[in-house]
Amino acid sequence: MKLKNFVEELKWRGMVHDVMPETESHLMETMRSAYVGFDPTADSLHIGNLVPIMLLSFFQRCGHKPVALVGGATGMIGDPSGKSNERNLLDEKTLRHNQECVKNQLSQFLDFSSGAPNQARLVNNYDWMKEFSFLDFIRDVGKHITVNYMMAKDSVKSRLTGESADGMSFTEFTYQLVQGYDFLHLYKNLDCTLQMGGSDQWGNITTGTELIRRIGSGKGYALTCPLITKSDGSKFGKSEGGNVWLDANRTSPYKFYQYWLNSSDEDAEKYIKIFTFLDRATIENLVTEHKEAPHLRALQKKLAEEVTTTVHGNEEFEKAVRASTILFGNSTSDDLKALDEKTFLDVFDGVPQAEISKEELKSGLNVIGALAEKTGFLKSNGEARRALKENSISVNREKVSEDFKITESDLINNTFVLLQRGKKNYFIIKFQ
Repeated sequence: MKLKNFVEELKWRGMVHDVMPETESHLMETMRSAYVGFDPTADSLHIGNLVPIMLLSFFQRCGHKPVALVGGATGMIGDPSGKSNERNLLDEKTLRHNQECVKNQLSQFLDFSSGAPNQARLVNNYDWMKEFSFLDFIRDVGKHITVNYMMAKDSVKSRLTGESADGMSFTEFTYQLVQGYDFLHLYKNLDCTLQMGGSDQWGNITTGTELIRRIGSGKGYALTCPLITKSDGSKFGKSEGGNVWLDANRTSPYKFYQYWLNSSDEDAEKYIKIFTFLDRATIENLVTEHKEAPHLRALQKKLAEEVTTTVHGNEEFEKAVRASTILFGNSTSDDLKALDEKTFLDVFDGVPQAEISKEELKSGLNVIGALAEKTGFLKSNGEARRALKENSISVNREKVSEDFKITESDLINNTFVLLQRGKKNYFIIKFQ
C-alpha cells in the first residue's frame, strides 16, 4: 500500500495541536506503528473518544499500522490529566469485559482482521504490568526520570495548584511513568515509534519518548490533537442526558443521529473534517453548498449520515432518518408502528403520558374518554368534542372523528397510542 502523508492529512482536518519535530518525515520513510490509549472503565466508548479513534483510523488509511491500547493497568490507577478527581478502580474481570466491548466498537473504524500488513492490533497494558513488581518498576524505570521532570508537567502542576484541596495521590502521580513505560514496551516489542492523543496528554507522551531515549537508546515521536469544544462553549460529547455513547443500548441510534444533526453551522463545518472520511474536495463543496443555502442544513445532514452509518450501520441510520421525520414530516400510522419501543420513546421524549388498562380496549375505548376523562390530556369531554369537530385531533397521526374507538389494532409496539391536538400538542397513552 502506498503511503500517504498522515500529518498533512491531519493538518487540513484541523487535528494537529502539537507534533514532535521530524515526525512527518519519519512517517513518510516506511510503514510505521503508532498507538493511542483508551480508558476501559466503561463497557462502551462515547463520542468524546472519537477523536483518538479517528487518529488511528486516518493513520491506517495512510498505510500505517495502528495499535489500540486498552489501559487495563492504568485504568486501575487514574490519569490526572484534565481531571479533578481520581477515578474508580476496577477488577480484572470487569476490565476484560470492557476490553472486548471496546474492541467491537473500534472494529467499526479499524481493520483488525483482513491480514493486511497494516492490520490493527489491540493490546492491554495490564498484560505486561501485572507481573511487574513495585521494586522492579522503581529500579528499572523510576530511576531514569527525576521528580523535577515529573513535577514540571502541566497535568501535575494543575492538580497541585488547583482549587481541589485534596491534591494528588502518589498513585496518580506515578501515572505518567506507567504510561511512559507503555510507550517503551510497545517500542521494544511492536516497533511502535509514535504515540498520539489529546493535547492534555502531551506531558505523558513525552515522558514515554524520554524513556525510549534513556532506556531504549532510541527515538520516539509524539503527536497530539486539539481538545474539541462546541462553539457555544459547552463540552463536546455531552447532551442533556450525559455522555453520547457509541453503544446503541446506552444512546439510541436516533438520539446519536440527532446529536450530530443539531450541530451549529460552525461546529458542523469543523466536525465534518474530523469525524468523517470524506475527502477534502467533497467537504469543501459541501461547505460552499451549505453557505449558499444554510437553511437546508446540508452540512449537518451529511455529518449525521456519515457518523451514524459508520457507528451503527446503514439500516440504523435509515431508521433514525425515518424517526426524525415523524415529528416534522408527513408521517403515517404505519411509520409510527415501524418504530421500536426505545426509538418511539426517544422521539417523544418529554411528552406527557397516562397509563390505562388494556381491558379498556376489548370493546374499544371511545376517543372522547381517551382525550379527557381517562387521561386528562384535554380538560373535559366538552373540550374533546369541540376539538374533534374542529378536526384537530389525530390518533397515531391520523385524523379521527367523535365516533372513533381505540382498539388493540391501534397499539404501537403492543403498548402505546399517540394522541395529538393540532401540530405540536402530543400525549401518549400506555396500555398495560
